[in-house]
Amino acid sequence: MKAVYIERHGGPEELKYGDLPDPVAAPGEVVVDVHAASVNGADWKVRAGGSYQPARFPHILGRDFSGVVSAVGESVTDFRAGDPVFGVSEANRESCYAEKLAIGAAIVARKPDSLSHVEAAAVALVGLTAVVSIEETLQLKAGETILIQGGAGGVAAFAIQLARHIGARVITTTSAANLPYVRGLGADEVIDYTTQDFTRLVSGCDAVFETVGGDVALRSFSVLKPGGRAAFIASGPQAPASPRADVQSLRPSVARDRRHLERIAALVAEGAVKLPNITTFPLAKAAEAIKVSEGRHLRGKLVLVVR
Repeated sequence: MKAVYIERHGGPEELKYGDLPDPVAAPGEVVVDVHAASVNGADWKVRAGGSYQPARFPHILGRDFSGVVSAVGESVTDFRAGDPVFGVSEANRESCYAEKLAIGAAIVARKPDSLSHVEAAAVALVGLTAVVSIEETLQLKAGETILIQGGAGGVAAFAIQLARHIGARVITTTSAANLPYVRGLGADEVIDYTTQDFTRLVSGCDAVFETVGGDVALRSFSVLKPGGRAAFIASGPQAPASPRADVQSLRPSVARDRRHLERIAALVAEGAVKLPNITTFPLAKAAEAIKVSEGRHLRGKLVLVVR
């Protein structure tokens, strides 16, 4: 099969496009013919060696996908060859930048007929991260106020809409070029971070969802009211230590399972969450797509078309 992989950590030149052995379904697994795979911010960090360390090389990148089941392993009874599915690979077991992947059947969901493979791949991991962060980690409630940092990104864009669906008041930050896009997602207040300091404009928030990292993460604590909570997904495997004793600093645990994928599909189907802006690249051009992702100014999602 064709795949995009690395044989060692490093710069963009370490990304290879070539042939690797086809995967085989172990007991409890399915083999999926991948039609589309999403590009995520973690991908270039894995390539560079700044995220988790693969157990072995060559290592295929990619964390979420959509495709069609081509084979089922022993004891798998809920899928058969020909079923369209989508999902997110197990933590620390990437493999979606490829024509085929083997994955546990229990963490795969049927792709809704209303979504193309490109669309399903685009919402899998961002939706999973947003749902876990907003609904389970922050336990956001109707009537609360939340600041969502980096509103034009894939996870944040999903989170803005989910928070509005819950009934919260949503404040977000973005660049001037993305102001119309973010307003269209339903944010109540949008701050242009290139000209405005959110710490001077925002206060008394019940919650913060931080997707940017760095100094922005640490400054975000200041906008919380006493008893507030903040969730961080761009500050490493642990949430940053809070400089305040009266607020919570949380790191969402984004577990993989079918239930969350079905929740994502339901939110999109009922119109609570609109699909993101999607930019596609062929699998062979994955290095170019990752370069765009590494620039960190993308609006929406990047998706690799595999077949």
